[in-house]
Amino acid sequence: MNRAVVVGAGVLGACVAYHLARAGVEVVVLEEAGPASGTSGATFAADVTHLKTPHTYYRLNRQGSDGHRALADELDGPDWRHPAPLVQWADSDEAQRSLRERADRVREWGHDCRTAPASVLRELAPAVDPAACAVGEIVVHDATAWFDAPRLVHALLDAAVRRHGAETHYGTRVTGLRRAADGTGIVGVEAGDRSWGADAVVNCAGPAADQIAALAGQRLPLRHVPGLVAETGPPAEGPLTAILSAPGIDLRPTADGGVLALSWEVDARLNGAGHDGLAAELHRRASTVVPGLGASRIADARIGVRPVPLDGLPLVGEAATAPGLYHLVSHSAVTLAPVLGRLAARELTSGRQAEELGAYRPGRAVADGDVQDENLRAMNHRGSNPQPKV
Repeated sequence: MNRAVVVGAGVLGACVAYHLARAGVEVVVLEEAGPASGTSGATFAADVTHLKTPHTYYRLNRQGSDGHRALADELDGPDWRHPAPLVQWADSDEAQRSLRERADRVREWGHDCRTAPASVLRELAPAVDPAACAVGEIVVHDATAWFDAPRLVHALLDAAVRRHGAETHYGTRVTGLRRAADGTGIVGVEAGDRSWGADAVVNCAGPAADQIAALAGQRLPLRHVPGLVAETGPPAEGPLTAILSAPGIDLRPTADGGVLALSWEVDARLNGAGHDGLAAELHRRASTVVPGLGASRIADARIGVRPVPLDGLPLVGEAATAPGLYHLVSHSAVTLAPVLGRLAARELTSGRQAEELGAYRPGRAVADGDVQDENLRAMNHRGSNPQPKV
């Protein structure tokens, strides 16, 4: 393969573009807005590999999480990976029992986690109010991290362009796909009055991936799930030093010492009208866990639309009806980008399918409600409304 067009400049598009360009492919990246301007710029972006099921999908996420370290060594630039322990606790005996069971399961899989007395919170996250944890035991994942996804995207695209000659075109919306003269496959893209030929078109358009597929007469089994993140200034009593998964709120540090907040319960109340009042609700919930946030203000609040396959597992590869169009779509895109980008590039350049991706082909049978990923099941359970369909 000599030429590839990558549609989308989020984490998946940036990563596959980097690996393709590094392999000597002429790469063009087309993005409707700017780099990391979509979901990749409005995501919680913490490593939740421990929630991933089945075991094969856990292993893929483990490869993705570990792959961030390898990418950092390759790129030798600004660090986007920030190690921090992830601490979980629940608010009922049943939920606590579920946490312990998951911890036991992933320990058997080789995951680095432990149960600990709740008093350990004072050491791991001094900014947390001890009264916010009303149970006697917490689960600690020591080898986790959170990711600055926009910084990762910029680092990958910069390396693809400067080191390997890739092209990027921002403000460029794909409006059509070019078929071969005999109608057998996809051989390029159209964007208004411009067009690019390609041996492969890689669909990394995130929540717009189904629209790109539709240009080829295909349907991707996706849902669009909005998610709100709100960023505050630094806590008054000192920085947050852990990733927290507390009842009704998830929190993590930010690069400038602030705190990023997410709540699936709050997300369930989102609608097309925006997030009026819901960012303040995130701030209120965050302040009950980290009291030092009470005096801070919301510095930014943004909604990202998650592209969620119906079974929660990635969609990777060509569909038989449109050879030359390669889909690369995932809910856990930030964690998975290093492994999916590398394996997808290897498949495209070698013409051989990667065994690790066999379970994630877009043509697989997926029934509505057949959710394999435990993280998605937890999201559905903690949110009060079902996910909206495309």
